[in-house]
Amino acid sequence: MNGPFPPHDPEHVPVMLAEVMEYLAPHDGGRYVDGTFGGGGYARAILAACDCQLWGIDRDPAAIARGTALAPAFPDARGGGSRLHLLHGGFADMADLLADDGVTTVDGIVLDLGVSSYQIDEAERGFSFRMDGPLDMRMNDTGPTAADVVNTLPENELADIIYHYGEERLSRRVARAIVAARAEAPLLRTSQLADVVRSVVRPDRSGIDPATRTFQGLRIHVNDELGQITRVLEQAPRLLAPGGRLVVVSFHSLEDRLVKQAMSRAAGRMPAPSRHDPRAMTARAAPADFRLLTGRPIRPGDEETRRNPRARSARLRAMECIAPSSIPASEPAE
Repeated sequence: MNGPFPPHDPEHVPVMLAEVMEYLAPHDGGRYVDGTFGGGGYARAILAACDCQLWGIDRDPAAIARGTALAPAFPDARGGGSRLHLLHGGFADMADLLADDGVTTVDGIVLDLGVSSYQIDEAERGFSFRMDGPLDMRMNDTGPTAADVVNTLPENELADIIYHYGEERLSRRVARAIVAARAEAPLLRTSQLADVVRSVVRPDRSGIDPATRTFQGLRIHVNDELGQITRVLEQAPRLLAPGGRLVVVSFHSLEDRLVKQAMSRAAGRMPAPSRHDPRAMTARAAPADFRLLTGRPIRPGDEETRRNPRARSARLRAMECIAPSSIPASEPAE
């Protein structure tokens, strides 16, 4: 790398920044994508590390506004303008967004999944159970809010969302309490919902707030996060030039499982058919277009987790394109 990381907003701490830079390995003349621009922490470091072009994607208008203010700090000496290019939209539309800007291949993509620090720290966005605010949770400004969900869905649907997306084993109890509370008055504030959850879920030894898993489940549902991740993991490998790298930081097992499966598939490491399956007689391993750079997920160091508790659950996986990708456009990510 060509220099130290630039200073950044002290309120926004990019998770595993050093590890992201190590595995992405940006170089002069490269073209990179930060698919979850957020506060611009990764983008800043990439643009400062080498003379490259970077496209920042985010569906949050506030993130695009932050990027617009940042762009003049990275002028393009050759073509004028900035080396930072901003695209407003979800990363699930990455291929189309880049194509509209004339980009069909890139040398690296980084994704920081989940909610950004900015969104959590802004009470009015409704992501945090630690601060009172409207029960919103939308990463953009369209579609149903979390308040719409908790006040209208049947009890069994609420329980399923909280169980499958929040991994809350007491989801039935939580959903029952929500339905009982909304019968008295609509749940419109984060503090209201958090208090309802805490009334039926006791703290455990982990020290995690009892409302954590319910808020996670609702946030994932409201923003279709797993669907978005599935779609970007279908597109990202096909955008990489030979030698290009995909680096993904996830924060819970649902995200990490999707990333692991997609990368294993691309690297030709999916399990073979059962020996009882007739297809096993003729199955042949297809040549892999990618190689895994991380056999196991990389975790943040102790110093980082002490400095930034939000990094505790982070997992980083990375892979590299070693040949022109032959992954068909319609291949599903399971």
